[in-house]
Amino acid sequence: MEKNTVSTGESLAPPRFSEAIRFWLKLGFISFGGPAGQIAIMHTELVEKRRWIGEERFLHALNFCMILPGPEAQQLSIYIGWLLHRTWGGILAGALFVLPSALLLWILSVVYVSYGEVPWISAIFYGFKPAVLALVMAALLRIAKRTLKTKSQYTIALLAFIALIGFSVPFPIILIAAGLVGFLGSKFGKLVTPCAHEVPIAQLPSDRPNVKPGFARTLRILLTCLVLWWTPIFAAGLLFGWSHTLFREGLFFSKAAMVTFGGAYAVLPYVSQQAVETHGWLSASQMLDGLALAETTPGPLIIVLQFVGFLGAWNHPGGLNPLMAASLGAAITTWATFVPSFLLIFLGAPHIEKLRGNRALSATLSTISAAVTGVILNLLVWIAWGTILPNNSGTVDYFAILLAATCFLLLTRTKAGAVWVMIFAAGSGLLLRFLTGSL
Repeated sequence: MEKNTVSTGESLAPPRFSEAIRFWLKLGFISFGGPAGQIAIMHTELVEKRRWIGEERFLHALNFCMILPGPEAQQLSIYIGWLLHRTWGGILAGALFVLPSALLLWILSVVYVSYGEVPWISAIFYGFKPAVLALVMAALLRIAKRTLKTKSQYTIALLAFIALIGFSVPFPIILIAAGLVGFLGSKFGKLVTPCAHEVPIAQLPSDRPNVKPGFARTLRILLTCLVLWWTPIFAAGLLFGWSHTLFREGLFFSKAAMVTFGGAYAVLPYVSQQAVETHGWLSASQMLDGLALAETTPGPLIIVLQFVGFLGAWNHPGGLNPLMAASLGAAITTWATFVPSFLLIFLGAPHIEKLRGNRALSATLSTISAAVTGVILNLLVWIAWGTILPNNSGTVDYFAILLAATCFLLLTRTKAGAVWVMIFAAGSGLLLRFLTGSL
């Protein structure tokens, strides 16, 4: 591949709004592989191919999103959408990132409660799991190359991995410790990520002088987002009763959106315990089925919470038609899960952009990003364990290993995209089950 040799002082024309919208819609349909895969796709498309945003700017936004509660990949899309086209750019980028997966998961949820276990669907799910493992492996390599620039950052990533896998240290504690190391390193050492070489990028609207954080702007965004966030939830309470499942789901998932850090796999233990044991919305087996469904759809893996809301209202419709109650439960859960991300980004992004280039902030965010690389490695081990040793049976699934290795080679050695790899994996699962007489 030829390197771009154009002067770094040259600017490219900013993308048209319609062009950006087409990209965010496409991303919503192809973003498989969880947050690691989705971030890798955004980096490839936005930094390397289209050059709408530079490497340093991309990592600066990513590091900020990593420390927020909620789905970091969706938050990154909102942030970059805001950089490119201000408020409406952020709104449409974040919404289109979620809507395709929400619609697909709703359809799969309806099929799930209507038809139950279908052999050919199970075969497709079986093929998907090794493909997801390969997607995360490939994404981890790409992210590590971007974020691990010094020996100290490699050490931080390794320590974060050991802390999680060996000692079950809570994810927020790891983030705080990594950020503190970065901050102190900027004051007393040399723990600062070298700035990436910037190729020409588009002149962003956020670079203009009139994009500044201020009290009036903060108050306006805060009030607007809070009204939009809570109106459907209180409407559900007024219409169906304050003890109805729909209102309780809105409250619960609003709280979960603001207190859960570390992505979907950090959220799931908490949600599973509360939804299964405390509220009784669904069974543990149904929770695992929902995770399998969510893994087969594009978009953020945290969309699995929509399945929880769907099943919770399906099992406890409270006088409503079960399918109507379940659909409303899915909608209110998705709303409460993702709307807070818009609030956090629109409030924080101008401040973070204003501090771009600040040595202490850059060091703090870069060490946090290094720690998150270790967290993704822990996630990779978790997925590999469940894929290669299904149900903790102790029996190695050699076909899963072969399929994961093949998908990984397709992703890293060919131009095959995530969608084609997932189709190949699904076909492989179907073929195996057909040859073994399981269909």
